Amino acid sequence: MSSSAHPLVHITPQSHGVLLELAYATPHNVAGQIIYHRAECLLHREAEVCLRQAVANAAAAGYRLKIFDAYRPQAAQQVLWDTAPDKAFVADPAIGSNHTRGTAVDLTLVDAHGQEVDMGTGFDDMTVASHHFSTAVSPQAQANRLVLLRLMEDAGFQHLAHEWWHYALPAHPRYSLIDSRLLGDLSPVMHAEDALTS
Repeated sequence: MSSSAHPLVHITPQSHGVLLELAYATPHNVAGQIIYHRAECLLHREAEVCLRQAVANAAAAGYRLKIFDAYRPQAAQQVLWDTAPDKAFVADPAIGSNHTRGTAVDLTLVDAHGQEVDMGTGFDDMTVASHHFSTAVSPQAQANRLVLLRLMEDAGFQHLAHEWWHYALPAHPRYSLIDSRLLGDLSPVMHAEDALTS
């Protein structure tokens, strides 16, 4: 498949210095089921440039980035919508998600030992405690969220107010939904157990 068919770029630990824990490639997620049957981390080429800057920003501050989700096929978005305990946390598939545009990434910070820093809640915790500036979490968690915010926004991403883990490129008409059928044989199919990579 020609690279001009889609704007997505592979993100790997080797190429980008990130950790991957692709939650939707395992049953250990808010939907309680495997949503991705090909566990690959992909981002729009313009988001990938910003991610590289965010990785550099994090390294300068003594952290690494761990990614939980990036490009999300429309079928996966539909599953999340259908199973979400609170639809305020999931974009309506009829409108489309920035994840399906390849311009959004869900992630957290890890320390020098590879341990996630305290963010007050886990990824995809669909409660008000996950709101970016919630005071329901500890002062340390609030401070850690602000560190992530600064690193990501300095790299060109915008935050989503009710999900501390979600960052996306500013909205623009050129970012259209990406049909997963365009991806072709980008790489071999991976098994769910391969989704956790350090």
